[in-house]
Amino acid sequence: MTVYATIADLEARFPNELALVAADETTGLRDDTRIERGILDASIEVRGILAGRYSPAELAGLDQDSLDLLRVYTTDIAFYRIALSFTRSTENIKERYDQAIKRLEAIASGKGALTGGNTGGVGPTDPTEDVGQNEVVLQAPERVFTRERLSRI
Repeated sequence: MTVYATIADLEARFPNELALVAADETTGLRDDTRIERGILDASIEVRGILAGRYSPAELAGLDQDSLDLLRVYTTDIAFYRIALSFTRSTENIKERYDQAIKRLEAIASGKGALTGGNTGGVGPTDPTEDVGQNEVVLQAPERVFTRERLSRI
């Protein structure tokens, strides 16, 4: 399962806030297990929102720019989930979460797009490999009555 952010990403984005929000109630130390669970839940939520437009294969083949974009949204969602699990949410955290969800829903509805990685200029070997989730694929046998065959008659 793809996780779109890490604890290091959260530390880089929220260096002071993470230690305060994710401190264990009894020891006062940062609880990395609950942080990882929040990141996993956020990644699942991101995939759930984008599933309306992108197949799992398309999400697995995203290029670095799209993964960086998803990392930003995932960190905001994860930080909100972590703050909720420690009952330390603020309006600022909630607002960042709401904006991330809103942007992901816009991408899922077609108002934005994620791009796939480059395959080195080689086209797909399977014709259905480049087909989106909502596109129709038609496969039919070769035509029997072509102009060339009929001209021989």
